[in-house]
Formats: sequence, structure tokens, C-alpha cells
Amino acid sequence: MTSVKNSWNSSIKNGEYQRKESQFRNWITSDGSAGISGRDGFKAEAGRYHLYVSLACPWAHRTLVFRQLKGLEDLITVSVVHPDMHDKGWSFHHDEESAKRYGTTGDDLYNDAVNTDLAQESYISEKYLAQDPDYSGVNSVPILWDKKNKVIVNNESSEIIRMFNSAFNDITGNTRDFYPESLREKIDIENEFIYHNINNGVYKTGFATTQEAYDNNVSKLFSALDLLDDKLSKQRYLTGNEITEADWRLWVTLVRFDSVYHTHFKCNLKLIEQYHNIYHYMVELYQLPNIAKTVNEAHIKRHYYASHLRLNPYGIVPISHQQDWTVPHNRDKQFS
Repeated sequence: MTSVKNSWNSSIKNGEYQRKESQFRNWITSDGSAGISGRDGFKAEAGRYHLYVSLACPWAHRTLVFRQLKGLEDLITVSVVHPDMHDKGWSFHHDEESAKRYGTTGDDLYNDAVNTDLAQESYISEKYLAQDPDYSGVNSVPILWDKKNKVIVNNESSEIIRMFNSAFNDITGNTRDFYPESLREKIDIENEFIYHNINNGVYKTGFATTQEAYDNNVSKLFSALDLLDDKLSKQRYLTGNEITEADWRLWVTLVRFDSVYHTHFKCNLKLIEQYHNIYHYMVELYQLPNIAKTVNEAHIKRHYYASHLRLNPYGIVPISHQQDWTVPHNRDKQFS
């Protein structure tokens, strides 16, 4: 069997962490016509699609958030991998203990499959190799899977959340729009800034292999957080008074910051808790209906500390920051 490249979706060049592009980029639309040049179209249908995710991965977390926000829990099923990820990538290892503590499910889509090749799959890499035996790309999550045709639709989280945002509206009746036409320019600007400096900034800081690369990226990261804290002192959300896609793309990094990135990735100039406005903004979003169920802090900490053995050779999971998610955020009073 051809092996796949590592699951970090990255490479290192001159000490700098470089994230690679996702390779499966097809699109779900309400009528099955992609509407995007050069992409295969998939029709939005209840029960047809499945997500493969890690609860540790912020990119996969985005898709789980949008699945909740858009009322897709009963339409799109989910499998959760084990938090440990080593040489063979994300594993479907699953037992009673890991299910209880880390929310693992195994590959519950194919566990009882008649097709033994599918039933024996034990790693996410098998999903990629099933599409192409010579596949040599990255072994990443999330994967949006078509159960009908047994193919990968898309493995780019930023596109999956856009599909979830609109493609299933006619089925669910949920027309809430997190990428409204009137705010798209602002959202795109925020997304670009947040991705390079914060979402990926923590990785560029943590995986830097030279002092120069580390110093450069940690400085950009905290300069960006300083700017955002100031912005959020003047407005409730990133683009104004309305929660948008940009807020959720930032939030998945914030919820991991104090317990993981601060220590494990040496992003330790400040805790998020020390940013008054960002902190309460983060707590507000967590407390919105159905969002808390997308967060498994034990899974998050186990993955980072026990999988990144180059950074933490003994795999010891520290007794790290414990966030109280029930504290009053008072953002409604601040901006009433």
C-alpha cells in the first residue's frame, strides 16, 4: 500500500512552518450543480453526507460548529477519531474509555459494513487511498464524505462551512446566514488577517525550528491579538453587531489557546484570560445554544501534548489552565 504524507498538512522551510493546500474541493449545492467552475457538484440531501473529524483540530471544529448553528445534526452524521496521532496519522482506535473521555466513535459509518475492505479501515489515510491508490497528499481532517457514492467531497474546512451555511437551507428551513452579501468584504478581510496571524500563527510559532522564525511569528501573533482586543472593546463582534463566519473561525483558536497554545506552542506572552475583551467575547460565543457540545477539552489536550512528540517527547499531558465557561460575559450589557 502506498503511504501518505504526514497528517500535519505542512512542511518546514528555513525554520518556518508552511501549511499545504487541501486537495479535495468539490461542492454541495441545493440542486447538485456545483456552480463553481471546474468542480463536481453534489446535491444537498438529508442523510447522504458524513463528517470525519478530530475534536482537537480547530479546522475540523469549524465544521462541527456550523453543523450545530445550521441545524444539521440529523442530516449529517459524524465520526470522531482518537486524539493520538502518530506515524500513521489519525486513527479510528476506539474503546469504552476513549468514547467516554475523548468522544471517539471509531469509523461508525463502516464498522458493520459488508464490504470487508471498508470495514477494516483503521486510519483516516485509508479514506484518501480509497480515492487514489497512489495518493501522496496529506492525511487531514475534516473530511466531508458522500455515503451514497463512497467518495470524498471536500477536505477544506473553510469551504465545508460555506456549504453548511447555505446548501441545506431548503431542507432545514434554517436560513441564518453567517456570510451575508452585505458583509462579505469585511468578513474576507477579517478571515485573511485572522488566518495568517492567529489561526495559523499559533502553528507557525509552535512549529518554528529557528529562533528567528519563532520570534517573528510570536510577535505577529500577539500584535494581532492586541489589535483584536482593541476592536472588541468598541464593537461586539468582528464585523460589527452581527456574528459572522469570521467570529467562528477566530473562536476555534481562542478556545484552545490558554490550555494548549500558550504552553505547548510557546505562545506565552499572555493568556487569552488577560485580554479583557477577547476573553469575554470567547465566553459569550461558547455560551450560545449547542456550541458547548462541540468542545471536548480532554480530547484537545490529549492530542496536542501526546501527539506532538517532537515538541513534548514524553507525551506528558500537563495539568494546564482550567477555563470556567460559566462566567458571565456581560457583552450584552456592554453593547446594549
